[in-house]
Amino acid sequence: MAITRINQFEAKPGRGADLRDFLQSVIGIIRNCAGCQSVDLLQATEQPDKLAIIEVWDSVESHQAAASAIPPAKIQEAMALFAGPPVGAYFVAV
Repeated sequence: MAITRINQFEAKPGRGADLRDFLQSVIGIIRNCAGCQSVDLLQATEQPDKLAIIEVWDSVESHQAAASAIPPAKIQEAMALFAGPPVGAYFVAV
């Protein structure tokens, strides 16, 4: 059964475009990981510093394995953009 991962991000004030650009730069990496069915990046219409990524995976394990595909230097780059820690959870269709 496929799982959906919903991740929410908030950029530091005025850094929404930078965070969006960063997230777009890693989506290609994510899409090429084994078990990834789809990835969508969303930006809040009235709060552009808030973004979300919705990912569909074959399994939780596939998603967790994919985390290591993003180079640590890229993750460090993103840390300077976050207003707070990203929030995420797994969901299944009911």
